[in-house]
Parts: sequence; structure tokens; C-alpha cells
Amino acid sequence: MNTEPTRPGLFARARSAARDAFVAGLDQAERNEWPYDFRNTAHDGQLPPECDWRIWLMMAGRGFGKTRAGAEWVRDIAETNRDARVALVAASLGEARAVMVEGDSGILACSPPDRRPAYEPSLRRLRWANGAQATLFSAAEPESLRGPQHSHAWCDELAKWSNARRRAISAWDNLQLGLRLGPNQQVLATTTPRAVPLVRRLLASEGLAVTRGATHDNRGNLPDSFLTAMEREFGHSQLARQELHGELLEDIAGALWTRALIEACRADGSADPALRVVVGVDPPASDRGDECGIVVCALGTSGIAQVLADCSVAKASPERWARAVAEAARGWNADRVVAEANQGGQMVASVLRAADIALPLKLVHASRGKAARAEPVAALYEAGRVRHAGMFAQLEDQLCGLMTGGGYEGPGTSPDRADALVWALSELMLGRRQEPRVWQI
Repeated sequence: MNTEPTRPGLFARARSAARDAFVAGLDQAERNEWPYDFRNTAHDGQLPPECDWRIWLMMAGRGFGKTRAGAEWVRDIAETNRDARVALVAASLGEARAVMVEGDSGILACSPPDRRPAYEPSLRRLRWANGAQATLFSAAEPESLRGPQHSHAWCDELAKWSNARRRAISAWDNLQLGLRLGPNQQVLATTTPRAVPLVRRLLASEGLAVTRGATHDNRGNLPDSFLTAMEREFGHSQLARQELHGELLEDIAGALWTRALIEACRADGSADPALRVVVGVDPPASDRGDECGIVVCALGTSGIAQVLADCSVAKASPERWARAVAEAARGWNADRVVAEANQGGQMVASVLRAADIALPLKLVHASRGKAARAEPVAALYEAGRVRHAGMFAQLEDQLCGLMTGGGYEGPGTSPDRADALVWALSELMLGRRQEPRVWQI
């Protein structure tokens, strides 16, 4: 980061009289330019590092201002270098257009009306009056980056690029091989930190400058209601450390699930109609702090399972967690509720039936520990047969704490949410199927 104080910092420390005198000394042209000079509003982490760098990795939490920083960096390059040829690379062309170019913090919105580049969507191109150009690319199409030459590049949400068949790595490599125009080639990569192979590779590269930061660093430009809601929703979960505080979470050695594995399995399953929906339940042993794990999963027509919802409740009485189970079953139109009966036996069935007499209940008894039961389900993830239709912070934290060979090193004392997921996916994917037989008489 920069060591010099930012303009917002200087203005905040200046006395009122000094600020008034400064404003009074501005001519009309300077006043017109004031709203479009990013240095007047940028916080320290949004400004380019002062050291020599080829790659600037801005790895920070949601709402840090990464997109605005990227758009302003590209605008500054284009307006001061008529020979600039900038590659704008996102996970898809749709995201490049909607976020990097047309978004609220994109290049068009950041540019002064009299210096706004001409946008040619059909050609995926921005052209500035001085001759500078920027072209949009999709990281999902690595071959599109083979051939074009560039002087600069802005890569947005690098950790989100799909690495199926090494696409993310190939896109990055093709971009680097084409970065050969001008005397000083540079790449800005803006991303939320995730321990994916490409991010790990960048962190080990030479000529790298890294900016880290948290959502709260940009609190001057974020609604208080948003900050409050995020803290309430994600709390002190490991996902909050990643998505809000900008930490790069390292995987626990020997864990059945890794962050990279879960990210690779995250996808929207809306185009895959559900054949079956199961609610997995891990009832609490008491109402003195234990969670009741309630996880909804579905089996799609493609044969791939989807994790749809985490409806778990904490510190709940039997009546309350039973109602939560019944509501999840009704809300998702579940055809089966699978509940572990080791703790409470028929009491579990009685409580659930009291909440809904028509609940399609199946009681199961665990003969192995939670981690041992989870191993075949983790293998389904490895085989690409499970998708997460959303982000489930606390559930995913628990999955990444289950250890090979037994044991749990995740948050809390017990992986109740993870166990509920295991029961649901086991019912959907690992249950015994009755094979047809030919009887001889």
C-alpha cells in the first residue's frame, strides 16, 4: 500500500478554515474535475502501490471497492497513454460487460462525460478519443486470449474463474504471453481471496505487489445496514474471515473437504429439475447450545445432487427445532425427512410428528462416527456429483473441519450441520437400490 496519506485522510485532519480556503482557491475547471479525480475519494488500499510491480493483486473482502479501483486504474492508463491496449478479463463476457464496463462502479460510470470512451458491445471494445483501447475477454474461453497483444490487463474476480479442464490457468497463461506491448506491462487482478490454484500461483510469483483489506475499510461508501446485516449473517464464521475480512483461508491438513473442492462444486442448479428432495436432520442432544442440523438436498434429473438450503437452528427447544424441520420439508416439498435417532430414539419421532403428523419421516441409527459416515459423501464431491446452489458459510466451515480417518477440527464442538448434509446426501446418492430379479419356478 501507499505510505503517503490519502487526500480523504488529509481533508479529514485539516481544520475547517483550511478546507474552506482550499476550495475557494480552485478555479472552475478544477471544480468540474473534482468529482472525477479518484484520489479525492479513494482509500489507501484502492491506490496503486508505489513500488515497481508487474502484477498487482488486490485481494480483499466484499465491498472493499475493488471494482472501482480497477475501473479507475484502467481509466487513468487509457487517458494518459494513447498507445494503451488493455485486456478486461472476467469469469464470463456477461460479467465483464455488467461489472467492469457497465456497472455502477465500472469504467463508463467512472468516466467524466466529456472523456467517456466509445463503447462497442458487438466488438467487445472500448475506444478513447486519444486512441487507447480496451477489449473484453472471458476466462472461460482461454483460446480467445491466444494471439491478441496488450500492454495492460485488468482481471476481475480471479478466484471465481472456472478451472475446469485448467481453463483459469490457461486463460492466465495466454494473457501473459500476449502482454508484450509498451515499455512497462502491468496486470491488476482484483479478487475476493479464495485458495484456488491460480491465486496460490500468483502469490508465489515475482514482481508481485499485494493489497489486502476488509469490507470495513470502505465503510465510508457502504450503508450501515449492509455492514450490520453481513455481520449478523456470517458472524465469526470462517467464511466471514474470507468474504468480509479478506483473509486467505488455508485448508486443514487431512480434511475431507477443502475450500477449493467446495468452490469447484458451487453452481446454480435451477436448470436441473429435482426428482427427489430430502431434508437431513441431526437432532441436538440438548437445548443448551447444541445446534439442530437441518439441511435440504435434492437429486436432479442429471443424476447430480444439489445442496439447496441450510435451515439449521441453534439453542432451540425440541418444539422449535421440530417446527423448523417441518417448515423446511413443506417449503421445499420434500418427499423424505431423514433424522438421526441415536439421541432420543422414538422421542425424536414423537417430537417431529407433533410438529407435522404427515411428515415423511425416516429414522436412521448411526453405527459409525460423523467423520467416517462423511467419507463416501466427500467422495461424491470429488467425483463432481454434488453441487452447492448457494453459499452456506457455517455448513461449509464444518465440512472443512471433518478429518480423514475420524475427528473434527472445525468451529464449534460438533459438526451438526455437516452431519445433516451427510444423512440427506446418503439417502439420495448412497441408498441401496432394489435390483430386478428373475425368479425361476
